[in-house]
Amino acid sequence: MPQRLPDLHRFLTSVHPYDALTPDALAALTARFELREYAKGQEVYHAGDLLEGLYLVYQGQIEVRDENDVPVSLLGVRNSFGERGLTRDGRAATSARATEPSVLLMLPAEDFAQLLDSHEPARRFFDRSRAAKPRGNDLATSRVDTFMARQPETCAPDTDIQTAARVMRDKRISSLCVTEGAALSGILTVRDLSGKALAEALPLDTPVAQIMTRDPLTLAPGAIGSDVLHAMMEHRIGHIPICESGRLVGIVTQTDLTRFQAVSSAELVSEIAHATSAAEMAAVTARIPQLLVQLVAGGNRHEVVTRLITDIADTATRRLLALAEQKLGKPPVPYLWLACGSQGRQEQTGVSDQDNCLFLDDSVSDADMGYFRDLAQFVCDGLNECGYVYCPGDMMATNPKWCQPVRVWKDYFQGWIRKPDPMAQMLASVMFDLRPIGGAISLFAYLQEATLKAAHANSIFVAHMIGNSLKHTPPLGLLRGFATIRSGEHKNTLDMKHNGVVPIVDLGRIYALQGQLSVVNTRARLEAAGQAGVLSVSGARDLLDAYDLIAETRLAHQAQQVKRGTAPDNYMELAELSDFERSHLRNAFVVVKTLQSAVGHGKGAVG
Repeated sequence: MPQRLPDLHRFLTSVHPYDALTPDALAALTARFELREYAKGQEVYHAGDLLEGLYLVYQGQIEVRDENDVPVSLLGVRNSFGERGLTRDGRAATSARATEPSVLLMLPAEDFAQLLDSHEPARRFFDRSRAAKPRGNDLATSRVDTFMARQPETCAPDTDIQTAARVMRDKRISSLCVTEGAALSGILTVRDLSGKALAEALPLDTPVAQIMTRDPLTLAPGAIGSDVLHAMMEHRIGHIPICESGRLVGIVTQTDLTRFQAVSSAELVSEIAHATSAAEMAAVTARIPQLLVQLVAGGNRHEVVTRLITDIADTATRRLLALAEQKLGKPPVPYLWLACGSQGRQEQTGVSDQDNCLFLDDSVSDADMGYFRDLAQFVCDGLNECGYVYCPGDMMATNPKWCQPVRVWKDYFQGWIRKPDPMAQMLASVMFDLRPIGGAISLFAYLQEATLKAAHANSIFVAHMIGNSLKHTPPLGLLRGFATIRSGEHKNTLDMKHNGVVPIVDLGRIYALQGQLSVVNTRARLEAAGQAGVLSVSGARDLLDAYDLIAETRLAHQAQQVKRGTAPDNYMELAELSDFERSHLRNAFVVVKTLQSAVGHGKGAVG
């Protein structure tokens, strides 16, 4: 048996993830590999065996078989195996044998464990779980609570500016969060000290409350890194406090983002945020299909891709609102622009229409309504020019019915809940996905909570909503397992929207209603339903896996269309899928159908 190969170091530099290690780390690791020779037909290990370590094929060929002795993989030079068992309980999950004379490199289990602990490239490469699958864009896929600064420095509103400046100097920080108890009331930055205090020669005993930014923009710990970057670029700020249930839990600054990048989507957000017309914005949004291709090709999860794409729509909406106010003047009363549909759920893809409405302060007069009619027309026209086409069902703020004072909106919801006819069910389904985009968020703050509570308490309304949600069914049939569209322009295709993701969107909305869950995003609703016991842990896990597969298949289909030079849509031909992919997609649809059946029969926490 050979003890050492003269070119082992060079060989490892050609294999990922070892090529990402520093020269010293690679040299140390090279010395830890052991060489093993195997004759044709000789077993390397058997399923259930305690693994000695990780194996890497240097010469020859290895066949891997599952626990039922069915071949699952044939591995050649530079392929690794054994990591699945090593990262679980240390025992082989499969069997492996040489199909021809082979030479393997074996890294002992303890050295493999140390490699994972010490080197992020190796840890990312060998972690084959679904959550670790995304590549390339760390900022887009990282939650804020993984990189925010915890326990940020704070001061009280009556702290004098000299004391605050000394704290920032001594702590070498560029901001202080101003708090009253655990609640955030403002933020003080170095820019505030120089631009408002020093430049105006304010007395040193001036309280920070006089120059701080009150009620600053905040994000939740569950936000993702791109949310931070987009907000910073749109609002031209460098510090964002992180709050949970009104309590300050951290802060993110530009420094915290230096090792993260989300350039593509952030560039579009920045350009739109500073555009001077809808035409300028349209030139930017025209690049969304290419962004979709890049994000999908980069291995980003579907909820990240749709979140980034929705961020662009949100920014375009807010910019149009600002341009409308520049044209029309200051609004006569506070207002709030809200999105529903896919934008409301932060689930926009490469093809989206617009669904929106306006909440107006109850002090609005008949004379004021002309202003808001003009504002709605300006924004909806601008969105249409940007590619967010007018809603076919006229669910837009330009429709007088959806541009009303808050008191009227309350009456709408109460009426739909009290008398759930088919139209009320449809409208309620749309409006339960409302999300504030721009304006006075306080106009919506308590309406969502009160509506969820009232809807949850009306069993007849809930029953009607469940019935309405079951109108969209997965495309399961006898012919090759799928029921394709039978006629028309899209004959023999699968509708990956209405028969794919929509049934899951509807289930998520029902779970949110049953559990009084305030989250709007579908995946967040499914996760919350599992945590709240509305859906069993196993049921939530199965449905999340099914949703991920269906949604990612839909995005991959759209990305392929863009790459072929055609406009993206939701109609996918079965020929696009391999037999393996069809099998898994059908299994996903079976999961959805099973959960629909459970909801239809009044079973909540199934599993």
